[in-house]
Amino acid sequence: MTEPISIADLEKYLWGAAVLLRGQIDASGYKEFIFPLLFFKRICDVYDEEFQRNLEEAGGDAEFAAAQDYIIRIPEGAHWRDVRKVTENIGAKLVEAFMRIEAENPPKEIEGRLVGGLTGIFGDKSIWTNKAKMPDAIIVSLLNHFSKETLSIARCPADEMGTGYEYLVGQFANDAGHTAQEFYTNRTVVTLMAQILRPAPGESIYDPTCGSGGMLIKSLDYLKSQGLEYRSVRVYGQEVNPITSAIARMNLYLHGVTEFSIQKGDTLADPKFIRNGQLARFNVVLANPPYSIKTWDREKFAHDVWSRNILGTPPQGRADYAFIQHILASMDETNGRCAILLPHGVLNRLEEREMRAELVKLDWLDCILGIGKNLFFNSPMEACVLIANRNKPASHRGKVLFVAAKHLVERKNGESYLTDDHIRLLAKTYHDFEPVEGLATVVTNEMIREQKNSLAVNRYVKCSKDASTELDLQGAYDTWCHASQVMEATVAEFAKFV
Repeated sequence: MTEPISIADLEKYLWGAAVLLRGQIDASGYKEFIFPLLFFKRICDVYDEEFQRNLEEAGGDAEFAAAQDYIIRIPEGAHWRDVRKVTENIGAKLVEAFMRIEAENPPKEIEGRLVGGLTGIFGDKSIWTNKAKMPDAIIVSLLNHFSKETLSIARCPADEMGTGYEYLVGQFANDAGHTAQEFYTNRTVVTLMAQILRPAPGESIYDPTCGSGGMLIKSLDYLKSQGLEYRSVRVYGQEVNPITSAIARMNLYLHGVTEFSIQKGDTLADPKFIRNGQLARFNVVLANPPYSIKTWDREKFAHDVWSRNILGTPPQGRADYAFIQHILASMDETNGRCAILLPHGVLNRLEEREMRAELVKLDWLDCILGIGKNLFFNSPMEACVLIANRNKPASHRGKVLFVAAKHLVERKNGESYLTDDHIRLLAKTYHDFEPVEGLATVVTNEMIREQKNSLAVNRYVKCSKDASTELDLQGAYDTWCHASQVMEATVAEFAKFV
């Protein structure tokens, strides 16, 4: 069968696999099992499709067809059908197939960086041989389910496969609750960020906390939507969670992207992209760093060997400005620009005032875009997008555009998102860089200094009294929460000596 699968049928089919796990394992663990199997099924079906085409071109010469180049090569005995033949210890056979496929498809070294490859892409393989958690019967049910459809390119082109994959990521996020924030960012906000930064053919794109790779993919989608060449773009990402890092690599492959570098590791403690002994620089950086993490090596960052602490050292209880500084230091000196999705509190917290002063002094800050509530996954808090440019246009220098867009939020079926009209309006407002009554104001750096380096949007964009009070209260609440945490930690430390 070569008739394409509809998106609706594809989504139903993909989510059907997760339904089989209901009651068997915790929802937060679905992704560890579903994504590797989906990826395994897809690459085997695509390999079969390529092999059949090569076989026809070779006039039936199977040996010649097998010797041709393949996007991903499936070794003999490690195919989906080989696993399906096994009736016991199926998890062990899966692990064997995964390991052989990874070994058969190593990364390529291009310009000193490792690109693509499947090394480690199937994640933690020990989960498949833990029969207490994943008995053969459940694995068989998953294999039977995925075998119902052929996931070849003809039946499921890369864009459709990618759409289905993103649907599954979103469904897992909804099912898993707050634990999903580590790998899922509201895709409408990501689309806006890509339209603001306008990545161009031949540029490099980097996400230092890439999660499932959504920001990287949306950046490439922007190029596709403009009819621009996207295959020449160099894509980089780093992710601390090994499972999520593997999911990002699968996501890129399933979207038809093969030229990428995704590395595992803690971006603050151990940045993986280094060139000539220095932090690598990129043309476009997008990120949604983890919100105000408290467990990080502040002392090491205070004496950072990569010279990232250009604004100062953030407080232990909030690493937001550590991530901001990593991103600023990662921008290309010629045309580097970034968009960072952050909690609203970073704009006005007292403990970070001096770092904001240094940020304004740099004159890289281009725009602060305040967006509405519930656009952080499973969180009601307001967010903002901080946009910076290492080489601001002459008309932007010494100025910052403030945009108050908290009212531009659509909510449907319990989900908040930006509509296409919202995205177009906000992207245009940024690129026009002109005042818009009730929406945007251009402010000089001197005016920001007069406001004690507050970047709170309501200080500069005229809004209702109620809205201003609400935003001020949010900032006060953030500060109070931090003070409470410091007090609790101090009391706990003191209690050790009592």
